[in-house]
Amino acid sequence: MEKKIYFLMVLLLNLVNQFVEGGGFVQTKGVQFVQNGNPFYANGFNAYWLMTLASDPTQREKVSTVLQSASSNSLSVARTWAFSDGNAGGSAVLQSSPGSYNEQTFKGLDYVVSEAGKYGVKLILSLVNNYESFGGRKQYVDWARSQGQAIGSDDDFYTNPLVKQYYKNHVKAVLTRVNTITGVAYKDDPTIFSWELINEPRCQSDPSGATLQQWITEMASHVKSIDGNHMLEVGLEGFYGPTSAHNQINPSFQAGTDFISNNLIPAIDFATIHSYPDQWISNSNDGAQLGFLNNWLDTHIQDSQNTLHKPLLITEFGKSLKDPGYNNNQRDLLFGTVFSKIYQSASTGGAAAGGLFWQLFAPGMENYSDGYEVILGQTPSTTDVIVTQCRRLHYLGKSLTRAHHFAKANREKEMRMRQGGGN
Repeated sequence: MEKKIYFLMVLLLNLVNQFVEGGGFVQTKGVQFVQNGNPFYANGFNAYWLMTLASDPTQREKVSTVLQSASSNSLSVARTWAFSDGNAGGSAVLQSSPGSYNEQTFKGLDYVVSEAGKYGVKLILSLVNNYESFGGRKQYVDWARSQGQAIGSDDDFYTNPLVKQYYKNHVKAVLTRVNTITGVAYKDDPTIFSWELINEPRCQSDPSGATLQQWITEMASHVKSIDGNHMLEVGLEGFYGPTSAHNQINPSFQAGTDFISNNLIPAIDFATIHSYPDQWISNSNDGAQLGFLNNWLDTHIQDSQNTLHKPLLITEFGKSLKDPGYNNNQRDLLFGTVFSKIYQSASTGGAAAGGLFWQLFAPGMENYSDGYEVILGQTPSTTDVIVTQCRRLHYLGKSLTRAHHFAKANREKEMRMRQGGGN
């Protein structure tokens, strides 16, 4: 009888552990991500369009298709938009005016979160756009201007009190949203990997970075006051400030951000970079662009490791099939370069913890094409590069988890032996 009870208890504990491992919040531990104490690597993709298509019953199936395909190929994290502001959002507007939300679109986001959880894919949800598409900063300042606020430029998004309050209200609306499918508030849902303050923030009216530093500090504190479960990142591309020792590796423009100071803010949990050599140094040949990419990655990985002491995600990278002279080998080489840097760092306990390529499509999305899209299986060589990296990081995580559990079991055994006098 006792043996049967013991067996049932072990079985129950195993089932609980399996549930927890699939559903725990991802957190940081030093320069690594962990889930339930085990290493977590973010081999993933961007799919900004998920909420838009999920809001349309005739297109919703594409969301399920891409998440199922991603999951079956061990892609673990998707980055997508949790914003669509004003008229720029088209038929899938989320926030039509400050604080006024389209329930059908919000239910589309509910579906995205629910399906991602179903297929075991974590989500990075970005809360506003730097650019005019999907509303962005421009829509927020236009709303304030219509209320009589003296707005000089879109950069007033970061300083105008009314605009900042609009943004804070949106943050609260999203974080406290109760999913109509799962019944779980977003802030309590471990399907969400992290929040992102803004996609690719820039403030070119203040290249010193001071304006953005103050805004990030204020908004990060606001997010954390609502949600203590999830991690938070800024949404940075990785540009260094004008006084930084690494300023010389920037492309030839200033963005008003600083990779170091912005990510040193205590409420920011991990660092991000983007990399588009084909856009940033478009007049250079492929060899020079790959050289830039290698230096860009090496420098940021080292700074994340040695200065920030936080994990690093490469949250956007890609190569456009619309580039002059494009061929698939060029894209495969770029993907392979990024993936090799990540694996080299991760396998030696370094700060690079994953990469998310731009971007993943489901079949039948030609009208969304920007040249960077990947449809798994349609370009076999690129699919193979992606899947190989996913498997490598998956097995790395498994081996480290086994080593962690083995060491823990040995420690517990030694403790029992000491307590039992060596028996």
